[in-house]
Amino acid sequence: MSIIQPFTSDYDEFLRDESRSVGTASCIAFTESESDVAAIMRELHGRGTSITIQGSRTGLAAGAVPQDGCILNLSRMNRYLGMRRDAEGRFFLRVQPGLTLMELNAALRTRTIPSEGWDAESLDVRQAFLDAPLQTFPTDPTETSASIGGMAACNASGARSYRFGAMRGHVNAVRLVLADGDVVSVARGEVVAHNGLLTLATEGGRTVQAQIPSYAMPHAKCASGYYAAEGMDAIDAIVGSDGTLGAITELELELMEASQSVWDVACFLPDEQCSLDFVAQARRVEHVTSIEYIDDAALDVLRDRATGDVPLPPDGPCCCVSIEIGADDDEEAMDSLEALMEALEKAGGDADATWVASTVAEREGQRAFRHAVPESVNRIIDERRREHPRITKLGSDMSVPFDRLPEAVALYRSTLSRERLQAATWGHIGDAHLHVNILPRDMDEYARGKALFAEWAHEITAMGGAVSAEHGVGKLKRDFLEIMYGKDAIREMARFKLAFDPKAQLGRGNFFSETLLDLLKD
Repeated sequence: MSIIQPFTSDYDEFLRDESRSVGTASCIAFTESESDVAAIMRELHGRGTSITIQGSRTGLAAGAVPQDGCILNLSRMNRYLGMRRDAEGRFFLRVQPGLTLMELNAALRTRTIPSEGWDAESLDVRQAFLDAPLQTFPTDPTETSASIGGMAACNASGARSYRFGAMRGHVNAVRLVLADGDVVSVARGEVVAHNGLLTLATEGGRTVQAQIPSYAMPHAKCASGYYAAEGMDAIDAIVGSDGTLGAITELELELMEASQSVWDVACFLPDEQCSLDFVAQARRVEHVTSIEYIDDAALDVLRDRATGDVPLPPDGPCCCVSIEIGADDDEEAMDSLEALMEALEKAGGDADATWVASTVAEREGQRAFRHAVPESVNRIIDERRREHPRITKLGSDMSVPFDRLPEAVALYRSTLSRERLQAATWGHIGDAHLHVNILPRDMDEYARGKALFAEWAHEITAMGGAVSAEHGVGKLKRDFLEIMYGKDAIREMARFKLAFDPKAQLGRGNFFSETLLDLLKD
C-alpha cells in the first residue's frame, strides 16, 4: 500500500518554510526509511510527478516550498545509524536526514546517542566515544531546529564557520536516492571528477555521468549553486544541491573534540568603521571560533522592542562585535581575551564596557542578547503587516572576500541612504558575510528593497563574492544565481542536474526556471 496521501488542508503547514513563501501540492508522503523513499520515488517517477523534498522547513530561500506535485517529507527519518573511528582516532557518526541539530547537539553533549539496532563494530566504537574527550559537531546555523539533511542540502554554516567552515567539509559520506528510486552511496575520496566529469555507479547497476559546470567558485563563503571544480569530490556536488539531485537518506558526519574553555565576548565600539578596524585585528587572535556583528540600527531596535530579561547594550550610539573563544583551557582563553582587549582599545572601543561570559549561564545570556535582535526586528514587521499584509522583512545573504568587506559595507550604506530605506544589519562579519535586513514600511519600499537586492547582487559578484553565503538558493534567489554565474553557466548547471534527474522531477523551481529545464530535457 502506498504511503502517498492526497493533499488536504490538514497538511497546509507543509506548504511553507521560514521564508514565508507558500506553495501548492497535490499529494504528500512522510517516510521513515530509505526503502520508503525509494518506493515513493519509483512510483512518482512512473507518473512523472514532480517532488519537493523537505526536512524541518527552516530554510529562508523557499527550497522546501512545493510547486505543485508531491511533498516528500523526511522529518520522521531521525535515527542514529552507527559509528566508526578511523586510524587517526576521529569519530564518524551515521544519521538519518530528519535528525535535528538540536537533537544531535544534546546527544553529543550528554553522551546519550541511542544505539538501538547498531552492529557490534558500531557498539564498540560507541563505548570508545563514551570514554573519549567530549565530541561536537561544529556546524551551527542559528536555527537549531534545522534538520541535518536540510543543512546538507543548502550547505549551511553559521557563526563558527569562521573557524571550522561550512557543512560541506564535515560530511564524509552520503546515500542519495535518485528520482527513479535507484541509490547512489558514496564516501569522501571514493569518487572525484576527472576531465570535468563525475562518474558514479548506482546500486541498481547503472552509471550516472555528469559534466562539471565550468564556472570558477568565488573565494568567499558560498552556498550559491552546485560546487564545481576540477578534481572535486562527489560529496561536494551533493552537499548544497538544494534537493535537485536526489533525496539524501543517510549522512556520515565527522565529529571533532570539543573545546574545554568556551568564552563569549561582546565588544562595543563607537561606530561601524571602528568595528571594521577591530574585526581585522581580531581575525589575527588565536582560538577565535566566531566573529559576529550587530550594527547601531539593530541595537536601537533591540532597545526599543526587546521583551523579557534580555541584556541591553550600553546607552548611546554603538555597534557590537561578538566573539567566541574556544580554547583547550582557561589560560589559553585568557591569553586570547587579553589580545582581543588590546585590539579593541586600539580600534577605539572600551575594554571596561565589554561583556565576558565564561560560564554556561553567562553564555546563554549573551546568546539571548544576539537572538533578541532579529526577534525585535520581526516585531516591527509584524506590526507593519497589519496595514500592509504583503510586506516581509527583506534579508540579504551575500558575502565577499574579506579584503573587499569595507567596499561592500560602503555599498550597502550608500544605496540604503539613497533609497531612504530603514535597515538593521547583523551577521558573520569574520567571514565578510553580513545579513542586511531591510524593514519596508509599505509596498513601495518593499519593491524598492527587492530592486536594491538585485543591484547588490551585481556589485557583490563584481567584488568576487557570492549571492548566497549560507541560506542556499532555493526559489527566491534563482535570478541572483544567473547574475552571479551568467546564462551559459546556468545551462551547464541544469545539464548537470539532468544527468541525475532526467525528467527534472526533483526540486522544481530550485536553481532553475521550469522553462529552462523543460527545454533542455527535451
